[in-house]
Amino acid sequence: MSTVRTARTATPVAAPTPPVDRPAEQPAEQPAERSTGRPAGPGAAVMAPGSRGPVRAALRLLRSELGLTFRRPRNIAMLVVLAFVPVLIGIVLRVVDSDAEAPSIITQVAGNGLMLTFASLTLLVELLLPLAVAVVAGDSIAGEANGGTLRYLLTAPAGRTRLLVVKFANVAVFALAACSVVAVAALVTGFALFPVGPVTLLSGTTVPLADGLLRVLIVTGYSAAGMAALGAVGLAVSTLTEVPIGAVAATVVTVVFSHVFSLIPQLEAVQPYLLTSWWGAFDGALRDPVASDVMTQGLLVFAAYAVVFGSIAWGRFSGRDITS
Repeated sequence: MSTVRTARTATPVAAPTPPVDRPAEQPAEQPAERSTGRPAGPGAAVMAPGSRGPVRAALRLLRSELGLTFRRPRNIAMLVVLAFVPVLIGIVLRVVDSDAEAPSIITQVAGNGLMLTFASLTLLVELLLPLAVAVVAGDSIAGEANGGTLRYLLTAPAGRTRLLVVKFANVAVFALAACSVVAVAALVTGFALFPVGPVTLLSGTTVPLADGLLRVLIVTGYSAAGMAALGAVGLAVSTLTEVPIGAVAATVVTVVFSHVFSLIPQLEAVQPYLLTSWWGAFDGALRDPVASDVMTQGLLVFAAYAVVFGSIAWGRFSGRDITS
């Protein structure tokens, strides 16, 4: 009798084993259905990580780069300075009578505050905006190498090419932000200090205010494209050194020499190939009809600079021995 009882009590202990194993297999199939949105097939679990992983990793890396860039006190200070310059220009033009010998875009500010945006970008695109972009671009790779973080950054599953693309995208976003800060500050100041209404363009045609605001967007985007092309130059220089200030200085010197070359009549044949020769071509948006042919040529030059110097940066960075 005792033996029979022992057998009866031992039998229920082994019985629950199969139900425990079945639920453990179900959660393994559920992530494949959630990630693809379709029933789990033979290749569903393999295709989802390969097709979405690199894009998500690049976006996470870009968000991290943008956060570091826009939280850095130096970059915030540069954006504040860029926002203050249009305010200063507006106050000076409001207090002081406009000079008859000044450019027409400057003299028109007193008649319409919207023109302050174009006047501010015309002045800042020559040096201050390039300086701000050069600081961010020159520090992109050289700063990481100088700080000893580049080697550890490459240990993440990002890859050198993807890291370089993210660095350039970060510089391009900062260039757009810098130009937008100037445009917004100039709009607010112009609306506060000067009358606002239909805009008289450089060609003499008067367009509605809404059309003028659309042209502000075009000018801002064009200026940002020119600054992004300069960012590609700074990024290429940044891959050649581990000293960030050296990369920044070299990029700024490139801008200065380009301005000097554009003023020498004997170098007229070279001027169409200079990056700085096309930064001011956004005044084509202030004509009716818009000088789209000139602005298109400028955008093609910007794209050519981005491709050429981006290739230089890739060729140098992809074969570089990272020791710091």
